Amino acid sequence: MRRVAKLSAACLATAALAVTATACGSTSSDNASSPSSSGGGKGIKIGLAYDVGGRGDRSFNDSAARGADKAEKEFGGSVKELTAKTSDTEADREQRLSDLADAGYNPIIAVGYAYAPSITKVAAKYPKTNFGIVDSVVNAKNVDSITFTEEEGSYLAGVAAALKTKKDHVGFIGGVDVPLIKKFEAGFTQGVKDTNPKIKVDTQYLSHGSDTSGFASPDKGKEAAQGMLDNGADVVYTAAGSSGNGAIEAVNGTKGAWAIGVDSDQYNIPGLAKYKNSILTSVVKNVDVGVYDLIKSAHDGKPLAGNQVYSLAKNGVSLATSGGFINDIQAKLDAAKQKIVSGQIKVKTTP
Repeated sequence: MRRVAKLSAACLATAALAVTATACGSTSSDNASSPSSSGGGKGIKIGLAYDVGGRGDRSFNDSAARGADKAEKEFGGSVKELTAKTSDTEADREQRLSDLADAGYNPIIAVGYAYAPSITKVAAKYPKTNFGIVDSVVNAKNVDSITFTEEEGSYLAGVAAALKTKKDHVGFIGGVDVPLIKKFEAGFTQGVKDTNPKIKVDTQYLSHGSDTSGFASPDKGKEAAQGMLDNGADVVYTAAGSSGNGAIEAVNGTKGAWAIGVDSDQYNIPGLAKYKNSILTSVVKNVDVGVYDLIKSAHDGKPLAGNQVYSLAKNGVSLATSGGFINDIQAKLDAAKQKIVSGQIKVKTTP
């Protein structure tokens, strides 16, 4: 029987908001850093430090949560979750990780590239604790770096968009203009142009630099997508965490338009069910697999370290087929995938 520890009224309010106010995972993370724990105290103690949006973002963080949930069910023990705020400083991130380490959680997984500097410092202070980081590489003996070839999955999304657009006009929305999200843009644009160089690709980022609000602002995502639709685009791919929920909502309100989801198979996300017939496909990034692999390795006494790269060839990234909307172009998508896997197509990582 799963037992949940409820820590405070404030935490409860935050948790409720995270579940109910998210769109593609979108709560205003300024309310957060809410810890929650589960399990009966026996077995492995898993620490999760989420990026902005946290559990319930219907995208990136939720994928990580699925991996931890699977491990908890399989191995027993407990999970403690802490969620980043858009206002976080480096000291906040270090403190979050240190709190988990001091409480005996092992492994501790930081979900998101923003944790790279803090993982580097905290892992050195706690050499007997195993850490993981998603979407960045930290070189330390006790750190497992979990990375993905986002550009390869995005290339296939670009092929799908090019084959489905009726207006020869598509759009890409990124959460923050950082190198990681640039990989999504680069792959998508290359996939579109390799399929049909005449297609116009609009690009917009929701926030810039150290401002991570672009990952947790469904209103900004909706506004950006609506602008692209008004400008003539009829397929919009959004790599922006919970902000993508707003983009999907905007696309759903435009007849004949398609949205492309990200990280999770968003067609099958209950909170997005009313929009699912507008979700052409999703670029699935199996963060859950990477998280589970690390936890299992720690449980088995042989914790992973170094850089584990989850590629298209290893099904680390893929295109979701839910809804059957890409069935008619599946053969062409499979051909493109094979060319990437064989090395015939080299997918760019920068636009």
